[in-house]
Amino acid sequence: MNFPSELKYTKDHEWVKVDGDIAIVGITDFAQGELGDIVFVDINSVGNTLSQEEVFGTVEAVKTVSDLFMPVSGEILEVNPELDSNPEYINEDAYGKGWMVKIKLTNPSEVNTLMDAETYKTSTGN
Repeated sequence: MNFPSELKYTKDHEWVKVDGDIAIVGITDFAQGELGDIVFVDINSVGNTLSQEEVFGTVEAVKTVSDLFMPVSGEILEVNPELDSNPEYINEDAYGKGWMVKIKLTNPSEVNTLMDAETYKTSTGN
């Protein structure tokens, strides 16, 4: 299981990578493993500004549908266009090709409320 140290994590198993006032968001390697084979991603919130912990979309696996929660407040600038035809990228490369959205942070201090890699790893029992 992979827990990149440069990322921040949520209790709901999203990760965020911050670069200035832009952040990339996805679900963790742990989450994709728990969900199983991902078959569909539904994110239609481009242009919306959402608060921390608001739902920004859903991910559908063979046996379940799971909500996606914003790790930090921000405006959704872009959805990964590859996920429409290749949702399996999330299973194959959760922290790379499987990224979900790019956002413009509206409250950068919220990043400080997220878990670091070691804390997140412990929270998953690994």
